[in-house]
Amino acid sequence: MISFDFTADYILEDEVVCLRPLLTTDFEYLLEYSINEPDIWKFNSGGAAGAENLKKYIDTAVKHRLEAKEYPFIVFDKRTNKYIGATRFYNIDEERKIIEIGFTWYGKAYQGTGINKNCKYLLFDFAFGKLNMERIGLGANSLNERSINAMKAVGCTVEGIMRSRGYNADGERIDSIFLSILKSEWLNEWRDKLESKTLKIAVQ
Repeated sequence: MISFDFTADYILEDEVVCLRPLLTTDFEYLLEYSINEPDIWKFNSGGAAGAENLKKYIDTAVKHRLEAKEYPFIVFDKRTNKYIGATRFYNIDEERKIIEIGFTWYGKAYQGTGINKNCKYLLFDFAFGKLNMERIGLGANSLNERSINAMKAVGCTVEGIMRSRGYNADGERIDSIFLSILKSEWLNEWRDKLESKTLKIAVQ
């Protein structure tokens, strides 16, 4: 077990993806999604649609890491040799052994391809195996069916909906759905199940 160190550069990777700490200099790698695919963030406010919003998004994420509030990652796809999205740990409570994963997005070409399973496997295994957490929480706009189905597909259980909890990108009030996965569920079932579903690079 290790304590969460916000100053450490955690690298989570397998043969397909690499998650490394998000840096302010990563702006150039994510700009194409910000400009060409702004509806990636349509379900929630505070997204990175447009260059100005992307800069604010990255600067805020990096600032929150320095303040020991959140730990953002950029996602790199080894198959295409491209940066394809981002995710992060937040609401880290080592005393109660709970952590949340969110702010997750991928370029459209990578959505629904299975890449999310690799990322979640790495994040879950790190949180449960290295940090000794007992619970991982996740959430989404209750209308974001793609995101909800993706969370269910990696072992998360729906816990409930909080009404009128936030805003979407258009400033409209939204309901938020919350899910979680427990350490016992991960170890007893979902670690092996998800590992079998992760993408692999074929051996030549």
